[in-house]
This record gives sequence, structure tokens and C-alpha cells, in this order.
Amino acid sequence: MSKTLIILNPNADVGHAWRRIADLRPLAEELAAGELHWAGTVYPTHATQLAAQAAEQGFERVIAVGGDGTIHEVVNGLMQTPPEQRPVLGVVPLGSGNDFAYALGLPPSPHDALRFAFLAPPQPVDVLRVQDEHGRVEYMDNTLGIGFDAVVTIRSHQLPVVRGFAMYLTAVLQTIAFNHQAPHFHIETDGLAWEDDLLMLVIGNGPREGGGFLTTPAAQPDDGEADYLAVGRVSRRGMLALVPAVLKGTHTRHRAVRVGRFRRMHLRADRPLQIHMDGEIFAGFDTHVRELEITLQPHALRVAAPPRQKPNHA
Repeated sequence: MSKTLIILNPNADVGHAWRRIADLRPLAEELAAGELHWAGTVYPTHATQLAAQAAEQGFERVIAVGGDGTIHEVVNGLMQTPPEQRPVLGVVPLGSGNDFAYALGLPPSPHDALRFAFLAPPQPVDVLRVQDEHGRVEYMDNTLGIGFDAVVTIRSHQLPVVRGFAMYLTAVLQTIAFNHQAPHFHIETDGLAWEDDLLMLVIGNGPREGGGFLTTPAAQPDDGEADYLAVGRVSRRGMLALVPAVLKGTHTRHRAVRVGRFRRMHLRADRPLQIHMDGEIFAGFDTHVRELEITLQPHALRVAAPPRQKPNHA
């Protein structure tokens, strides 16, 4: 008999998710073909532990109910086990951004997404392994942001009154006003080396972050490569003018923007960096990370989601 574990975060969407989770229980009981277990997270990284334990205990499916941070933790738990033992991942978006669900083509309705989580055939999805110079290893499923958008993420966590896209937009305006530093980077991607002063560097396995910012609009989570967006030195006014273009995904034509694709990236900066990973803070203002090794692991996960068309990067 198959076993499914639903890992839910009642504090997702700035604490509002718990009201919606109870509505999902009857549908989950109806859709489950075998044993159905529930587990709620009570502290940071708890979802990682629950997902790793589920894989060890032979669960065939693990469904993450929450925001991008909850999914990030579940993915990191699943990646602790050998590929042949990893359960199928299901995703039910109940967060502020829900960007990984968007990348997978899942519907925004939690009830509709839950049906996909139980019934959709598994699709292969890439994952990126990230290691800093101190030996810390973490996995990302959607986006990694360095500099500007990492500071936006930090600031958004300090805006509990504002929710959803408005929360991220408010944090963007604050960051433009108060955080406008451009560290010097040395970057190698698949053997190609370059360097520049960058306000922002985004690595995308999916096209969107912050609930609506199309930072890496061409990124697909299953194509065996990651995309990057690098923004060089621009004025505060120039950065403000760039925001609407990022919302539409047309910023890649801007003179200060560099884009590319890679399977392996090594980067080093001349000062400590602020870094977010799937909306979770990897390096804040008080950390000392200057160097990252980022390696794409193709089709590392199986995710219950709609089938995708093969992208054309020609």
C-alpha cells in the first residue's frame, strides 16, 4: 500500500496559511489511494527533517503545503537520500510568492494544485547544489539571489503587515533607497571567466521570484541548465526604471544587464554577500560568505506537475 506524507506550514503567507489548510483535509482524504499522514512544521528546517525521514521510511510521495520556503526545506530533505529512494514531490502553494509552483505550471488554487499533487504523473525537475567557501551545502529549486534581491528578501521578512506581491514591491523600493552597493565579482561559468561590479546576480531554475518579478524569464526547471541575470552599476533612478521591465521580463535588453546559461558556476566577490535561496536567507548582513560553487543536478527530483513543452533556446 502506498504512503503519502503531507508536510504543511501553518505560518506560510505571513501566518495566514493555517486558515486555508483545514479546508484541504477532506479533499486530501478523498484523493489518497493508500496511507495518508500529516505533519506540521514548528521550527525552521523542520520540513527538511520531516522530508528526509519520510524518504527513509519508504513514503512514495511527499506533498509540501506552504510557500517557497517550505518547498525549499522539503527539497533539501529529499536531496539527503539517494535518487532511487526519493519520493515524488507534490506542491500546494499557500505562500506569499509561490514562484516554484508557477515555474511548474501548477494552478494557483490550492485545491486544484492538491489534485495535481496526488494524481499528476511525475515530471523530472532539475535542482542546483550550492556550496560556500566554509563548506556549507544547500540545494535550491527555483532562484538564488545575491545582492539587491537578497536584500529585498531580507526587508520583505520585516514587513508583516504587507502581504503577497505588494510586500516584495515595498521591499524593492526600500532597497533602492537604502542599499545600493555593487561588489566586484569574478565569475566562471562552464569555463568562461568574466568579472564586473554587480548590484544584483540572480540564478534561476525557474523564471520568477518575489511573486511576479520575471528575473530569469527564459529559465525552465527541467532543461538541464540554469539561467543567470547580472545587473551592473546603474543609478538609483536607473534601478527604479528597471523594475517595470523586470515585471514584464523585458529587462534582458538593458545595457547594464548580462544574461547567460550554465551547468556549473563559481563566483567570488571582494566583500561579504547577502544571499537568498528560494526566498530563504542563506547569508544575511552578519555573515561572511564571499564565494559560491553552484552545480546543476539534472532531473534530480520527480515532481507531480503538468507535463511541460520542451524549451527552445536556439
